This record gives sequence, structure tokens and C-alpha cells, in this order.
Amino acid sequence: MLHDPAQNLIRLESPRLLFREIVPGDEADLFRMDSDPEVHRYLGNRPVQSLEEMQAVIQMIRRQYTDFGIARWAAVRKEDSVFIGWAGFKFHTEVRNGHRDFYDLGYRLARRFWGTGYATEAALALTDYGFDVMKQEVLYACTHLENYASQRVLEKAGFLKKGTFKEDNETIYWLEQSREAYEKRKAAQP
Repeated sequence: MLHDPAQNLIRLESPRLLFREIVPGDEADLFRMDSDPEVHRYLGNRPVQSLEEMQAVIQMIRRQYTDFGIARWAAVRKEDSVFIGWAGFKFHTEVRNGHRDFYDLGYRLARRFWGTGYATEAALALTDYGFDVMKQEVLYACTHLENYASQRVLEKAGFLKKGTFKEDNETIYWLEQSREAYEKRKAAQP
């Protein structure tokens, strides 16, 4: 589904992508992505079963925009406004791995966009946003122990593995990046 990027919902951009608010009307794109069992392989193997589920997810995300000023954003290609997935921050008010009231950097792409570099591009843009705009001192991310592709993406964006924890009977890596490490990494870039 094509979306008009001029909707004033654009929150961030990277060289090839625009990140905009997720809105009612995105459920078909989200459903195509989240109903794919491969997309959910490392997410508890619970693909979405209906458009109604996606509508509820969109409502929850919209509440996060209102409550916390930020949430996951739709990721669309600049060249043609094609939805490729989502990326952004989720503010966790519940305890997760001993942490509470923190921002979790995350992303999810439709399978046809895997291996394109979009996930790394999104993670890098979000990391910049988290430190430069949100002024965070530490950013957090999580990925399944066996999701090697996601681990590589997060490491390219400067995140370091800080341990593992159990969630829904799965082993999850906990990753962090400090402002100090971010600034050193940025200063070292040509």
C-alpha cells in the first residue's frame, strides 16, 4: 500500500528510508509482514492471525505516541513509499530484564526486504535519534539468542551484548550502548 509521505507524520529519515507514524490504514501492510511465520521465528512463533489483531496493535502504538511521545514507526522506502516494516523505540514501563522505564530500540522487516541493509540503516538512524534528539544516556535493544542477523545489525549500530535473560521460555540477548561509546564511535568515523 502506498502512503503519502506529505501527511506530516514523518519523524525521521535515513539515506533510503522515511520513518513515519503508524496509522489506521497500515493494517494490511503490517498483517502481510506479521502473518509470515518466518518473520516470527524469533518472536515466539506467534504470527498474527487477523487484520483485527493488527488494528488493535495500531491502536496500542497510537496510545504510545500519546502517552510517551514515541513508539515504533512505519519504515517506507523514499523512492516509492513502499512499506518495508517498522522501526523505532518502545518505552517499557514494565520490568524487563531488571530494567524499568526505558527505551528499547527495535525493528522488524517484511521478509522480502531482508538482506538489503535496511535493518542496519534503520538501527543506525535510530541510534543517532536516540542520542542526539532524545538525549538518552543509554539505549537498549534485545534479540533472540539464535537471531544472528539481528545481532549483527545491532553490533554494527554500536550495541554490545551485556548478557542474556529468559522471556517466554526463550533466551534473549540484552544489548546496550552508552552515550560515551556512541560519541567515540561517531568521532572515529571518517
